[in-house]
Amino acid sequence: MLTLLVDASSLLYRAWFSTPDSVRGPDGRPVNAVHGFLGMLARLVADHDPDHLACATDLDWRPAWRVDLIPAYKAQRVDPGGEAAVADDEVGRQQALCFELLAGLGVAVAGHPGYEAEDVIGTLAERAPKPVAVVSGDRDLFQLVRDPDVSVLYPVKGVSELLRVDEAEVTRRYGIPGRAYADYAVLRGDPSDGLPGVKGIGEKTASALVRRYGSLDKIVEAARADPGASSLSRVAAQLDYVERAIQVVAIPRDLPLPEIDLTRPRGPAPPEVLERAEALGLTGAVDRLVAALGG
Repeated sequence: MLTLLVDASSLLYRAWFSTPDSVRGPDGRPVNAVHGFLGMLARLVADHDPDHLACATDLDWRPAWRVDLIPAYKAQRVDPGGEAAVADDEVGRQQALCFELLAGLGVAVAGHPGYEAEDVIGTLAERAPKPVAVVSGDRDLFQLVRDPDVSVLYPVKGVSELLRVDEAEVTRRYGIPGRAYADYAVLRGDPSDGLPGVKGIGEKTASALVRRYGSLDKIVEAARADPGASSLSRVAAQLDYVERAIQVVAIPRDLPLPEIDLTRPRGPAPPEVLERAEALGLTGAVDRLVAALGG
Protein backbone atom coordinates (compact mmCIF):
# COMPACT_ATOMS: atom_id res chain seq x y z
CA MET A 1 0.00 0.00 0.00
CA LEU A 2 1.46 3.36 -1.03
CA THR A 3 0.08 6.83 -1.67
CA LEU A 4 2.10 8.83 -4.21
CA LEU A 5 1.61 12.61 -4.07
CA VAL A 6 3.23 14.41 -6.99
CA ASP A 7 4.15 18.09 -6.97
CA ALA A 8 2.98 18.52 -10.55
CA SER A 9 3.86 22.20 -10.75
CA SER A 10 7.45 21.48 -9.74
CA LEU A 11 7.82 18.57 -12.16
CA LEU A 12 6.20 20.46 -15.04
CA TYR A 13 8.91 23.11 -14.74
CA ARG A 14 11.59 20.43 -14.75
CA ALA A 15 9.96 18.85 -17.79
CA TRP A 16 9.81 22.19 -19.61
CA PHE A 17 13.51 22.84 -19.08
CA SER A 18 14.62 19.27 -19.81
CA THR A 19 12.45 18.45 -22.85
CA PRO A 20 13.32 20.34 -26.06
CA ASP A 21 10.68 22.73 -27.35
CA SER A 22 10.94 21.01 -30.71
CA VAL A 23 8.33 18.64 -29.21
CA ARG A 24 5.24 20.28 -30.69
CA GLY A 25 1.65 19.51 -31.50
CA PRO A 26 0.09 19.48 -34.98
CA ASP A 27 -0.65 23.21 -34.61
CA GLY A 28 3.06 23.91 -34.12
CA ARG A 29 2.79 24.96 -30.48
CA PRO A 30 5.18 23.37 -27.96
CA VAL A 31 3.88 20.53 -25.82
CA ASN A 32 7.29 19.63 -24.38
CA ALA A 33 6.35 20.21 -20.73
CA VAL A 34 3.26 18.01 -21.04
CA HIS A 35 5.16 15.32 -22.91
CA GLY A 36 7.98 15.31 -20.37
CA PHE A 37 5.67 15.34 -17.37
CA LEU A 38 3.50 12.48 -18.62
CA GLY A 39 6.66 10.46 -19.16
CA MET A 40 7.84 11.25 -15.63
CA LEU A 41 4.49 10.28 -14.15
CA ALA A 42 4.46 7.02 -16.11
CA ARG A 43 7.94 6.21 -14.79
CA LEU A 44 6.94 7.03 -11.21
CA VAL A 45 3.85 4.83 -11.36
CA ALA A 46 5.76 1.95 -12.96
CA ASP A 47 8.62 2.16 -10.46
CA HIS A 48 6.63 2.68 -7.25
CA ASP A 49 3.30 0.95 -8.03
CA PRO A 50 1.11 3.19 -5.84
CA ASP A 51 -2.40 2.23 -4.80
CA HIS A 52 -3.31 5.90 -4.42
CA LEU A 53 -2.15 8.78 -6.59
CA ALA A 54 -2.68 12.54 -6.84
CA CYS A 55 -1.07 15.47 -8.62
CA ALA A 56 -1.00 18.78 -6.75
CA THR A 57 -0.88 22.14 -8.49
CA ASP A 58 -0.18 25.77 -7.70
CA LEU A 59 -3.41 27.71 -8.07
CA ASP A 60 -1.30 30.64 -6.88
CA TRP A 61 2.47 30.18 -7.04
CA ARG A 62 3.07 33.50 -5.19
CA PRO A 63 0.18 33.89 -2.75
CA ALA A 64 -0.55 37.47 -1.68
CA TRP A 65 -0.68 36.47 1.98
CA ARG A 66 2.91 35.20 1.81
CA VAL A 67 4.07 38.32 -0.09
CA ASP A 68 2.36 40.54 2.50
CA LEU A 69 4.46 38.84 5.17
CA ILE A 70 7.75 38.89 3.19
CA PRO A 71 7.61 41.11 0.07
CA ALA A 72 10.73 39.47 -1.40
CA TYR A 73 8.98 36.10 -1.58
CA LYS A 74 9.59 34.74 -5.11
CA ALA A 75 10.08 38.32 -6.34
CA GLN A 76 12.72 37.17 -8.82
CA ARG A 77 10.02 35.37 -10.79
CA VAL A 78 7.97 38.48 -11.54
CA ASP A 79 10.57 40.34 -13.61
CA PRO A 80 8.71 41.05 -16.88
CA GLY A 81 10.47 39.43 -19.82
CA GLY A 82 12.81 37.51 -17.55
CA GLU A 83 13.42 33.79 -18.07
CA ALA A 84 11.29 32.88 -15.07
CA ALA A 85 8.35 34.97 -16.28
CA VAL A 86 8.55 33.45 -19.77
CA ALA A 87 8.66 29.97 -18.22
CA ASP A 88 5.66 30.76 -16.00
CA ASP A 89 3.57 31.81 -18.98
CA GLU A 90 4.42 28.83 -21.15
CA VAL A 91 4.30 26.23 -18.39
CA GLY A 92 0.95 27.67 -17.29
CA ARG A 93 -0.46 27.20 -20.79
CA GLN A 94 0.82 23.62 -21.05
CA GLN A 95 -0.22 22.81 -17.48
CA ALA A 96 -3.86 23.35 -18.42
CA LEU A 97 -3.51 20.82 -21.25
CA CYS A 98 -1.75 18.35 -18.99
CA PHE A 99 -4.36 18.49 -16.26
CA GLU A 100 -7.15 18.16 -18.82
CA LEU A 101 -5.64 14.86 -19.94
CA LEU A 102 -4.99 13.64 -16.39
CA ALA A 103 -8.55 14.40 -15.31
CA GLY A 104 -9.84 12.55 -18.36
CA LEU A 105 -7.80 9.51 -17.33
CA GLY A 106 -9.15 9.64 -13.77
CA VAL A 107 -5.94 10.82 -12.10
CA ALA A 108 -6.77 13.12 -9.18
CA VAL A 109 -5.56 16.71 -9.67
CA ALA A 110 -5.86 19.00 -6.64
CA GLY A 111 -5.31 22.68 -5.99
CA HIS A 112 -6.71 25.33 -3.67
CA PRO A 113 -7.28 29.05 -4.36
CA GLY A 114 -4.57 31.24 -2.84
CA TYR A 115 -2.23 28.36 -2.13
CA GLU A 116 0.69 26.51 -3.66
CA ALA A 117 1.06 22.84 -4.53
CA GLU A 118 3.18 22.28 -1.42
CA ASP A 119 0.26 23.43 0.76
CA VAL A 120 -2.13 21.08 -0.99
CA ILE A 121 0.33 18.22 -0.54
CA GLY A 122 0.62 19.03 3.17
CA THR A 123 -3.12 18.58 3.59
CA LEU A 124 -3.36 15.49 1.36
CA ALA A 125 -0.44 13.85 3.18
CA GLU A 126 -2.30 14.35 6.46
CA ARG A 127 -5.47 12.71 5.09
CA ALA A 128 -4.18 10.02 2.74
CA PRO A 129 -3.66 6.34 3.50
CA LYS A 130 -0.14 5.73 4.77
CA PRO A 131 2.63 5.38 3.86
CA VAL A 132 2.86 8.51 1.71
CA ALA A 133 5.69 9.33 -0.70
CA VAL A 134 5.86 12.94 -1.93
CA VAL A 135 7.63 13.56 -5.24
CA SER A 136 8.99 17.09 -5.50
CA GLY A 137 12.08 19.16 -6.20
CA ASP A 138 10.96 21.66 -3.55
CA ARG A 139 12.98 21.23 -0.35
CA ASP A 140 10.28 23.00 1.67
CA LEU A 141 8.43 19.68 1.61
CA PHE A 142 11.18 18.09 3.74
CA GLN A 143 9.26 19.52 6.71
CA LEU A 144 6.51 16.95 6.09
CA VAL A 145 8.84 13.98 6.67
CA ARG A 146 7.56 11.73 9.43
CA ASP A 147 8.91 8.22 9.90
CA PRO A 148 7.47 5.81 8.93
CA ASP A 149 4.44 7.55 7.44
CA VAL A 150 5.72 10.32 5.12
CA SER A 151 8.89 10.56 3.02
CA VAL A 152 9.97 12.76 0.12
CA LEU A 153 11.36 11.47 -3.16
CA TYR A 154 13.66 14.25 -4.35
CA PRO A 155 14.66 14.20 -8.05
CA VAL A 156 18.38 13.81 -8.63
CA LYS A 157 18.27 12.88 -12.30
CA GLY A 158 14.77 13.36 -13.68
CA VAL A 159 12.67 10.78 -11.87
CA SER A 160 14.91 7.88 -12.84
CA GLU A 161 17.12 8.67 -9.84
CA LEU A 162 15.38 9.86 -6.68
CA LEU A 163 16.79 10.56 -3.25
CA ARG A 164 14.54 9.16 -0.54
CA VAL A 165 14.39 11.75 2.23
CA ASP A 166 13.32 10.38 5.60
CA GLU A 167 14.16 11.68 9.07
CA ALA A 168 17.62 10.09 9.00
CA GLU A 169 18.40 11.78 5.69
CA VAL A 170 17.33 15.19 7.02
CA THR A 171 19.66 14.65 9.97
CA ARG A 172 22.50 13.47 7.72
CA ARG A 173 22.20 16.41 5.33
CA TYR A 174 21.58 19.24 7.79
CA GLY A 175 22.70 17.97 11.20
CA ILE A 176 19.31 18.63 12.78
CA PRO A 177 16.48 16.52 14.22
CA GLY A 178 14.59 14.83 11.40
CA ARG A 179 11.38 16.78 11.98
CA ALA A 180 13.00 20.21 12.34
CA TYR A 181 13.54 21.22 8.72
CA ALA A 182 11.07 24.13 8.77
CA ASP A 183 12.79 25.64 11.84
CA TYR A 184 16.17 25.34 10.14
CA ALA A 185 14.81 26.85 6.89
CA VAL A 186 13.44 29.93 8.68
CA LEU A 187 16.87 30.68 10.17
CA ARG A 188 18.96 29.85 7.09
CA GLY A 189 16.60 31.29 4.48
CA ASP A 190 16.21 30.16 0.89
CA PRO A 191 17.48 32.46 -1.90
CA SER A 192 15.55 30.48 -4.53
CA ASP A 193 12.31 31.58 -2.83
CA GLY A 194 13.49 35.10 -1.99
CA LEU A 195 13.69 34.31 1.74
CA PRO A 196 16.77 36.04 3.17
CA GLY A 197 16.88 34.17 6.47
CA VAL A 198 18.15 35.73 9.68
CA LYS A 199 20.96 38.12 8.73
CA GLY A 200 24.30 36.75 9.85
CA ILE A 201 23.08 33.17 10.26
CA GLY A 202 24.21 30.65 7.68
CA GLU A 203 23.77 26.90 7.38
CA LYS A 204 26.23 25.94 10.14
CA THR A 205 24.87 28.39 12.71
CA ALA A 206 21.26 27.53 11.87
CA SER A 207 22.04 23.85 12.28
CA ALA A 208 23.87 24.42 15.57
CA LEU A 209 21.03 26.47 17.03
CA VAL A 210 18.39 23.91 16.10
CA ARG A 211 20.51 21.08 17.52
CA ARG A 212 21.13 22.95 20.75
CA TYR A 213 17.60 24.16 21.45
CA GLY A 214 15.56 21.54 19.61
CA SER A 215 13.04 23.84 17.95
CA LEU A 216 12.56 27.37 16.68
CA ASP A 217 10.08 28.09 19.48
CA LYS A 218 12.78 27.25 22.03
CA ILE A 219 15.34 29.35 20.14
CA VAL A 220 13.00 32.38 20.16
CA GLU A 221 12.23 31.83 23.85
CA ALA A 222 15.95 31.75 24.66
CA ALA A 223 16.62 34.84 22.50
CA ARG A 224 13.94 36.81 24.32
CA ALA A 225 15.31 35.70 27.71
CA ASP A 226 18.96 36.46 26.89
CA PRO A 227 19.17 38.71 23.81
CA GLY A 228 22.82 39.51 24.46
CA ALA A 229 24.02 35.91 24.18
CA SER A 230 26.46 35.66 21.28
CA SER A 231 24.70 32.72 19.65
CA LEU A 232 21.25 34.32 19.99
CA SER A 233 21.86 38.04 19.44
CA ARG A 234 21.11 37.92 15.71
CA VAL A 235 17.83 36.09 16.32
CA ALA A 236 16.93 38.52 19.09
CA ALA A 237 17.58 41.47 16.76
CA GLN A 238 15.34 40.04 14.04
CA LEU A 239 12.43 38.50 15.91
CA ASP A 240 9.93 40.31 13.71
CA TYR A 241 11.39 38.66 10.61
CA VAL A 242 11.46 35.26 12.32
CA GLU A 243 7.79 35.48 13.28
CA ARG A 244 6.80 36.42 9.72
CA ALA A 245 9.05 33.82 8.11
CA ILE A 246 7.59 31.04 10.24
CA GLN A 247 4.20 31.72 8.67
CA VAL A 248 5.61 31.84 5.14
CA VAL A 249 7.68 28.66 5.44
CA ALA A 250 5.18 26.50 7.32
CA ILE A 251 3.12 24.17 5.13
CA PRO A 252 -0.50 23.93 6.31
CA ARG A 253 -1.96 20.50 7.00
CA ASP A 254 -5.62 21.53 7.19
CA LEU A 255 -6.73 23.30 4.01
CA PRO A 256 -10.49 22.91 3.43
CA LEU A 257 -10.05 20.68 0.39
CA PRO A 258 -13.09 18.74 -0.80
CA GLU A 259 -13.03 14.98 -0.51
CA ILE A 260 -10.81 13.65 -3.30
CA ASP A 261 -10.74 10.08 -4.55
CA LEU A 262 -7.05 9.19 -4.66
CA THR A 263 -7.58 5.69 -6.01
CA ARG A 264 -5.19 4.96 -8.85
CA PRO A 265 -7.13 4.54 -12.11
CA ARG A 266 -6.36 1.30 -13.92
CA GLY A 267 -8.85 1.18 -16.78
CA PRO A 268 -8.37 1.99 -20.46
CA ALA A 269 -8.32 5.59 -21.65
CA PRO A 270 -11.74 6.93 -22.68
CA PRO A 271 -12.02 7.52 -26.44
CA GLU A 272 -12.38 11.27 -25.97
CA VAL A 273 -9.05 11.40 -24.11
CA LEU A 274 -7.33 9.50 -26.90
CA GLU A 275 -8.83 11.88 -29.45
CA ARG A 276 -7.63 14.87 -27.46
CA ALA A 277 -4.16 13.34 -27.10
CA GLU A 278 -3.98 12.82 -30.86
CA ALA A 279 -5.04 16.42 -31.49
CA LEU A 280 -2.23 17.61 -29.23
CA GLY A 281 0.40 15.27 -30.65
CA LEU A 282 0.65 13.41 -27.33
CA THR A 283 -0.69 9.98 -28.22
CA GLY A 284 2.53 8.15 -27.37
CA ALA A 285 2.94 9.92 -24.02
CA VAL A 286 -0.66 9.22 -23.01
CA ASP A 287 -0.39 5.59 -24.12
CA ARG A 288 2.69 5.12 -21.91
CA LEU A 289 0.95 6.60 -18.90
CA VAL A 290 -2.18 4.48 -19.43
CA ALA A 291 -0.01 1.35 -19.68
CA ALA A 292 1.80 2.25 -16.45
CA LEU A 293 -1.46 2.96 -14.62
CA GLY A 294 -2.85 -0.36 -15.77
CA GLY A 295 0.14 -2.07 -14.22
